[in-house]
Amino acid sequence: MATAVRICVCGDEGTGKSSLIASLVKDVFVANKIQSVLPQVTIPPTIGTPENVTTTIVDTSARPQDRTTLRKEIRKCNVILLVYSDHYSYERVALFWMPYFRSLGVNVPVVLCANKSDLAGSGSTPQVIEEEMLPVMAEFREIDSCIRTSAKEQHNVIEVFYLCQKAVTHPIAPLFDHKEGQLKPACVAALSRVFYLCDKDQDGYLNDDEFHEFQIKSFDKPISQAELDNIKSTVSKAVPTSSADKGLDLAGFLHLNKLYVDKGRHETIWVILRKHHYTDSLSLEDSFLHPRFEVPDYASAELSPAGYRFFMDLFLIFDKDSDGGLNDQELAALFAPTPGLPQSWVETCFPSSTVRNEAGHITLQGWLAQWSMTTFLEPKTTLEYLAYLGFEGPNARDSTTAALKVTKPRKRRRRPGRVERNVVLCYILGSAGSGKSSLLEAFLNRPFDSLYHPTIKPRRAVNSVELHGGKQCYLILEELGELEPAILENQAKLDACDLICYAYDSSEPDSFAHIVDLRKRYPQLDELPAVYTALKADRDKTTQRAELQPDAYTAAINMPPPLHVSVTWNSISELFVALAEAATNPSTAFPRSEEPPDRTSLYMALAATGCAGLAAFMIWKRSTNVV
Repeated sequence: MATAVRICVCGDEGTGKSSLIASLVKDVFVANKIQSVLPQVTIPPTIGTPENVTTTIVDTSARPQDRTTLRKEIRKCNVILLVYSDHYSYERVALFWMPYFRSLGVNVPVVLCANKSDLAGSGSTPQVIEEEMLPVMAEFREIDSCIRTSAKEQHNVIEVFYLCQKAVTHPIAPLFDHKEGQLKPACVAALSRVFYLCDKDQDGYLNDDEFHEFQIKSFDKPISQAELDNIKSTVSKAVPTSSADKGLDLAGFLHLNKLYVDKGRHETIWVILRKHHYTDSLSLEDSFLHPRFEVPDYASAELSPAGYRFFMDLFLIFDKDSDGGLNDQELAALFAPTPGLPQSWVETCFPSSTVRNEAGHITLQGWLAQWSMTTFLEPKTTLEYLAYLGFEGPNARDSTTAALKVTKPRKRRRRPGRVERNVVLCYILGSAGSGKSSLLEAFLNRPFDSLYHPTIKPRRAVNSVELHGGKQCYLILEELGELEPAILENQAKLDACDLICYAYDSSEPDSFAHIVDLRKRYPQLDELPAVYTALKADRDKTTQRAELQPDAYTAAINMPPPLHVSVTWNSISELFVALAEAATNPSTAFPRSEEPPDRTSLYMALAATGCAGLAAFMIWKRSTNVV
């Protein structure tokens, strides 16, 4: 929103431009004819200006010799006050002045002022749109408003400059289409989102409690029940779908805002929109969508308790049929105030990346897991959608960052302590056809599909895992597809990873060699904790074509032997627990130490025991000699 307004007063000679300015400044009509252009006038924000803006008023001359100065002032202003006073100067508005403004390429609102109304009679209200003004307003959409004034009688002098200020601070052009007589689509979209956010129970109506909350948030003051009843009564007469009992529906809410425009109170709409973080272009503020949020190296972002509660409440509100899953219609309603699903969700074929019920609808467990993964991988996307969906922090001044927290940076590598985070990422590495995709399907509790589908693009799956001791964490499993070489060469990608799961097909003789080759080509992988897994253990085990067999290979590098599992076994869940445990306690997934045991404490204990025995003997001997 503008913090300063510069008004350029234009019009033919003799229309009373300078008299209007002088009457405003002196608060009295200057009877003597003003012979020259008045000096620039600056009104500080303390003198009744809307939104506390500083206002500068510039008088101009219409004489041909002053045209250069006129052009400069028009290009510098925020709003033009175009003054006319008789039929001749009115015709000049359409034939000369408005085309002239367009020829200069200026894109500012114009307030049309019919001055000297004391000579022709005036309307009784501050803002009057006369029949004579309608044709020129229809032709030139730049005209924001019209008003009749009289500098001599001090009629609407303050009001005309207020309209100029309001044309800048609360422009009507983005809100209303005068030709169509309707709110513009962008305004309808913004107000629809406001309605969505205020309809807390998502029943399609703003009931009395919700309207009271909307009133306080938008205007910082409550509304009386009598006023609210009057609003509902007025709207329901025009929009039958709204009612006194249920409240205003969306059509009724939009009609209410159109009434503000019809009554010349479109600034009310701006108050509503700005309290809900909209800019003059009717887009959400960038600082609101993208607040400052930094994640240090080796740390990660997670949802805070407030963030989990927000997404949980959203799920429960939109699960209208209470079947424990969000179907396509419920998801569409939930994401209505957003640009749609996050792009990363679309690219990973959501909801196939998380837990669904038998009908294929995302469950609450899968919903929270999906947002946990999004926050871990791209926290700025979560912050953006928290803003779209209306997250409000515990305190009024909280930004959407209150829904996130940053974990303590983990230490790299070899002997780190337990990782203090609730979301961990594990890369699944292995040869084509080794069963990585089936492993991801089993992780999401989906039935085994014997048909082979090669993975081209990276694919992720996320689910919650209960660790030993009852604590839960979210485990993200990712197979890299054809991008495996590029990802493994990218140090930033490896730094984001918590664990490597080396997987091979125990029934395929060439499968394990791929792991051996990976470790040779990418020695940086040894800086990450790892778990070795033999998949398809339900099939006949075969000898691997490798220099060492898997058990001997892992023993040679002081690692635990491969875990033998099958996605067809119920015990497959134990593998996911093992992976999550290794990711959260990485010291267990590095090569075991071969150093000789440290006997220092034993030697110290023996020495202490010997000293104590010697002291006791000396005391006994001394006491014997005394006797």
